[in-house]
Amino acid sequence: MRVQLALNVRDLDAAVDFYSTMFGTAPAKRKPGYANFAIDEPPLKLVLFEAPESAERLNHLGIEVFDDGDVHEATERIRDGGLPHEIEVEKTCCHAVQNKVWAHEPEGLRWEWYRVLEDA
Repeated sequence: MRVQLALNVRDLDAAVDFYSTMFGTAPAKRKPGYANFAIDEPPLKLVLFEAPESAERLNHLGIEVFDDGDVHEATERIRDGGLPHEIEVEKTCCHAVQNKVWAHEPEGLRWEWYRVLEDA
């Protein structure tokens, strides 16, 4: 399990250069307008969306898990707690097919618990 931090950035190339140096690793995936880093230490999935016009730097937060059972447990916990949520099964997002549940905190920040099934 690792925490995901998804940021909106104005200049993807500059952000990739900065985070590559900061964490000492190249992106795990790079597509037009998109990059992600799978960082071992600290365990972090850093996702960058090129969004030069976005007023918000924080796109969303997440927890990446490696077993569908963890997604189901999170879904039950979120549903049983009465939290606003959305379930996505085998949906393509961020250039990967994923199973996930989204939860929305009281001030609108989006959190996802997700598992990547395959690259897309």
